[in-house]
Amino acid sequence: MNALVARLVAKRLGIMLISLLIIAFAVFFATELLPGDVAEILLGQSATPEAVAGLRKAMNLDQPAFLRFLSWLGGLLTGDLGRSYANNREVADLIAGRLANSLELAFVTTLFSVPIALTLGITAAMFRGSTYDRFVSVFTVSVISIPEFMVATLAVLIFAVYLKWLPALSVANDVQGIGELLRIYAMPVITLSFVVSAQMIRMTRAAVIDTLDTAYVEMALLKGASRPRIVLRHALPNALGPIVNAMALSLSYLLGGVIIVETIFNYPGVAKLMVDAVSTRDLPLIQSCAMIFCVSYLLLILIADLVAILANPRLRNQ
Repeated sequence: MNALVARLVAKRLGIMLISLLIIAFAVFFATELLPGDVAEILLGQSATPEAVAGLRKAMNLDQPAFLRFLSWLGGLLTGDLGRSYANNREVADLIAGRLANSLELAFVTTLFSVPIALTLGITAAMFRGSTYDRFVSVFTVSVISIPEFMVATLAVLIFAVYLKWLPALSVANDVQGIGELLRIYAMPVITLSFVVSAQMIRMTRAAVIDTLDTAYVEMALLKGASRPRIVLRHALPNALGPIVNAMALSLSYLLGGVIIVETIFNYPGVAKLMVDAVSTRDLPLIQSCAMIFCVSYLLLILIADLVAILANPRLRNQ
């Protein structure tokens, strides 16, 4: 790795760390603006003012917000996410099991959606202007226009209510065999794949078309190279950076879509845990879940930037 690439990588890492600090500040003080008093919510309406004041002091809620932010930030840096207000358990323990479920759902969705999206995007670019290309374009625009909750609701109505092929809830308890496991994960994966694939198809198609319009690809065409060879040998390697960026940006939609999907299908993931924490105003749990989503998003963007840098031959060979 040459010095220029090393400087670019270090710059991306620095930007990520600064972004995380700003995000941590925004997340903490945004949750502070949630209505209601945590102590009163936990103790109930019949609690006395003395009991409320005592609980606020025990949870350090009587301290200034900025001091609590510094204490929380220090805990994040050391891996201490604090304790849940609702059940007095370690936030890390509450998130651990749910995070595995969310990662599993995201992994299955990625395995299902990425090959389909890349295939449709690349083939649409190969046959640009054809009926197939127009069909793919209309399909992707239609899917982008439909919000995630609508896709999930339609999936429940069609496959669970009317056809009764799939369960309406995705709770993987006492699974008997691979068939039942596929039935449980089918609707969340299909819904998230709609969210992820549409943008990836459009961005992949645009990246490949930009590469196909370059001079060296036209030269290969004049030399008699077949269209599949031009795409696979000449266009795709040079479009790798934009395609990986398209994948990262599209997969980042999982972070928004998974909140809706886990709520509708009652899937026991981090997003569902965060929604439940909002209802009880469990601030440490809300803040930790929000930071997990933000870190995941920034990691995806960082990986895409690094791949784009390393895939650039002018930087590698300088």
